Amino acid sequence: MHLFVYSPLSTSARAYLQQQLPAEVYVTFSQDLAPENQFPAFQEADVLLGNPPPTWLAAGPSPLLRFWQIDSAGFERYRLLSLPVPVANMGDFFAWPCAETMVGGLLALYRHLGELAVLQAERKWVGGAYVRNRAGLLRGKRVVVLGAGAIALALRQQLSGFECPVQLLARTNPEAQLHSKEDLKAVLPKTDIVINTLPGSAEGFFSAELLEAMRPGSIYANVGRGNTTDEPALIRLLQAGHLGGAVLDVTAIEPLPTDNPLWTLPNVLLTQHTGGGQALEDESKVDMLLRNLENLRNGQPLENLVDLSRGY
Repeated sequence: MHLFVYSPLSTSARAYLQQQLPAEVYVTFSQDLAPENQFPAFQEADVLLGNPPPTWLAAGPSPLLRFWQIDSAGFERYRLLSLPVPVANMGDFFAWPCAETMVGGLLALYRHLGELAVLQAERKWVGGAYVRNRAGLLRGKRVVVLGAGAIALALRQQLSGFECPVQLLARTNPEAQLHSKEDLKAVLPKTDIVINTLPGSAEGFFSAELLEAMRPGSIYANVGRGNTTDEPALIRLLQAGHLGGAVLDVTAIEPLPTDNPLWTLPNVLLTQHTGGGQALEDESKVDMLLRNLENLRNGQPLENLVDLSRGY
């Protein structure tokens, strides 16, 4: 069995994978090949790990391919593909760290930790009153989470420790309290924080109309995908002071262009799509692959199967 690894694994994760693979499985790493040799090697693989260009699969996979392990939770750029092989993602692996990033960002805004970090770097002591009289609390804030998947559920659990009432938005998920844009728009004027966990398939969902309906001084956070938000409207409302701040792990264009106003707005925290990061991340991706590889070889059900066309 031939495994083709498109993922840019760390040196330690590559060694770990090679140590754990069954003897009959041999591996080719895309990183070791010249660009012109990568696609031909992929066409000879039985199993794929990673997120290659969609064009590699647009005409259908090689007849040899038996299984594709995506190494991310999201896979929106593949939703137009129709493949005759099972496809799995990373499931809820990134959910808890993404939720912690959002909670940490919210705390940083309310407690002015970004300002204090800059003052520390400048070795500038301004006195307690400078921050103390402006500091807010996350405790008790009314929160709406867009989505009801693994990240949304992790956020609800973490925010419960701050006594935050949390409502989830999803069309049919029984975990959700809100099921439509109309439901959402009705509660936004009474909401302190909106956290977006939506996939890229929900393009443009959080429109200018919804941003304008948010309560003055409220905070917008996004750990889903940047294309789900009307970013020019978000910037306009932040600049005008209608919104109290934003915590953005994702943006419409990544890397964020250097001339984008989000870089310099004082009430914006950019976490640069690091939300899912955690120690031994690459090794954990390898573990997921190895479990599914073992299931494939033994004819057992695969973990975290997804429907590319539905976006989840």
